[in-house]
Amino acid sequence: MGRSQMIVDSVVVLGRSTRATAQRFGVSKSWVAELVRRYREGGQSALEPRSTRPHANARTMADATRELVLRTRKELLERGADAGAETIHWHLQGQLAVVPSVSSIYRLLRREGWITPQPRKRPRASYVRFEASLPNECWQSDMTHWQLADASGVEILTFLDDYSRRVLACEAVVVAKAPDVRRLFRQASAVYGVPASVLSDNGAIYNATSRGGRTAFQSELFELGVLYKHSSPYHPQTCGKVERWHRTLKQFLAQRPATTMHELNAVLFDVVTYYNELRPHRSRGRLTPRSAYDARERLGPHTLINEPHYRLRTDIVDVRGHVSLRYLGQLRHLNVGWRYRGERVYLYIIDDEVEIVSQDGELIGKITLQADRDYHPITRSN
Repeated sequence: MGRSQMIVDSVVVLGRSTRATAQRFGVSKSWVAELVRRYREGGQSALEPRSTRPHANARTMADATRELVLRTRKELLERGADAGAETIHWHLQGQLAVVPSVSSIYRLLRREGWITPQPRKRPRASYVRFEASLPNECWQSDMTHWQLADASGVEILTFLDDYSRRVLACEAVVVAKAPDVRRLFRQASAVYGVPASVLSDNGAIYNATSRGGRTAFQSELFELGVLYKHSSPYHPQTCGKVERWHRTLKQFLAQRPATTMHELNAVLFDVVTYYNELRPHRSRGRLTPRSAYDARERLGPHTLINEPHYRLRTDIVDVRGHVSLRYLGQLRHLNVGWRYRGERVYLYIIDDEVEIVSQDGELIGKITLQADRDYHPITRSN
């Protein structure tokens, strides 16, 4: 005889109260009442343990929805586009009355073996990111290598808007040269207007700073009132947005191999059109780059080239009494003082002048940054 039967017999056969039975067997009164109810409705067989599995699962995906998710994933991959759970969720809107959540789509893709879970990555909050606040505030430009179907090498030049991620110009050439950069910049400027600034890497087709001079492209930007900026050597993250576009671009091109330069440029036109006008961009809140670009007022030339550069940073003073700050592409160390070790401070930066303020609003001191110094002493406030 099982324990459940003994509990029932205590009430039904021996006549004990529900309270007394519950105390005797160390269970709740509601459980005693439940067992007695089951026994009277279904007999002894009703006392057998029952499965705790729910009768229905609200997260279960219908077969038709499941097939649509997998088909959408396959179509996006064949196109060379991003095919993550968030992108699939966006594409399903308008096709289904109830769109599965991003997490449900992710679990389905993982169960089907379409994706492999990745280890935990560095948190986004740990990165120091720059992003323009308006269209045409900053254009990024870079060159990347590609191969035609016959394995002959070509190079692809791009100008991209930092704020909206809109690809403003993209063209394949046999070998990218300085005149190609100027020509492509002029084409983009004729359509979208002259930007406030341009950012590139240290390629010789862009700048000649390392050679003690400047290129014709730099001179042209200066004459137009466009601020020219370049990344630190061996630091592609500075031009990360155009670098990420080239990665996306190559996924598309891999699905449509071109045999001639003319054919490749035709493919580039189609890819840029899809990327700008149809593909939702995660960094823009799932807006297309064109929508993001057209939604805000554009900046123009002569708005940044003579304007002071303002920055506000917070940092924690290290064990040596220092905080770090990047200036002219190099990391500088500012001496705040030992007494502030472990404390959070604010750095108010205007060009090369830095004011350091404590959390309580105390002006600790000022520092003038110098290009030829790494460690900078502080001038204390009176």
